Amino acid sequence: MIRKIIEINEEKCNGCGLCAEACHEGAIEMVDGKARLMRDDYCDGLGDCLPVCPANAISFVERKAAAYDADAVKKHQEEKTDGQLRQWPVQIRLAPVTAPYFEDAKLLIAADCTAYAYANFHKDFMRGKITLVGCPKLDAVDYAEKLTEILTHNHFQSVTVARMEVPCCGGLEQAVKTALINSKKMIPWQVVTFTTDGKILDV
Repeated sequence: MIRKIIEINEEKCNGCGLCAEACHEGAIEMVDGKARLMRDDYCDGLGDCLPVCPANAISFVERKAAAYDADAVKKHQEEKTDGQLRQWPVQIRLAPVTAPYFEDAKLLIAADCTAYAYANFHKDFMRGKITLVGCPKLDAVDYAEKLTEILTHNHFQSVTVARMEVPCCGGLEQAVKTALINSKKMIPWQVVTFTTDGKILDV
């Protein structure tokens, strides 16, 4: 059938992975550092991925494509609800400075409480990422130095900071900002803030 579907320009794609995160159906995956539409029947043609792409690498086209298969998408999403932890250790203080799993990865730096506050944290935030966790209040340590070393000695596609709305989590966000500056690397990054009742705070 002929229908509206997304098209990804791999030459423009900067590999940030934001489109893959925005695609709730799982139609987009990162392959060799580039976003790729993996299955036409997973793409609903609504384009949630378009507004998050900083490189304007995604557009709509009309072409012959398999019909959107809601049942297949639902099954795929159910399969993705398993634990998404991809490495060990996860604590920032215990993590090595260099490791094979860091190379070309999307990095999630999360406050300890976020995974307890937000029910779908594994599926919505940890999937496809390397996860590091910490709590600046409980550890009573500035993570900036350790994170600077990790960012300096490895290549990351993107960095996502997951924090709670409470003031103590500001220390984690500030440590990541400092580390990004000190590493002198231009890495796409974002901060996601959760409320204490498990909602994502609009900023």
